[in-house]
Amino acid sequence: MKRMVVDGEHFDVIARAGEPGVYDFRWTSGPNEGYGFGSAGHGSDGMTDGELEDAIRNFLSQVDLNTGYIE
Repeated sequence: MKRMVVDGEHFDVIARAGEPGVYDFRWTSGPNEGYGFGSAGHGSDGMTDGELEDAIRNFLSQVDLNTGYIE
């Protein structure tokens, strides 16, 4: 597990066992416990830190600030 802070928001990033290049992101500073998303990189090499940060920023850009969820 990797802990990341992106634009002031905290995430736990977990590589899925048996699925190279696939990650689960848990938004630990968000308003809804256990909420997050999954993402996959291209190929089995995994995602770079920059790619992980981009995935998080993309997720955050879709979140409704009133509910804390993607609507």
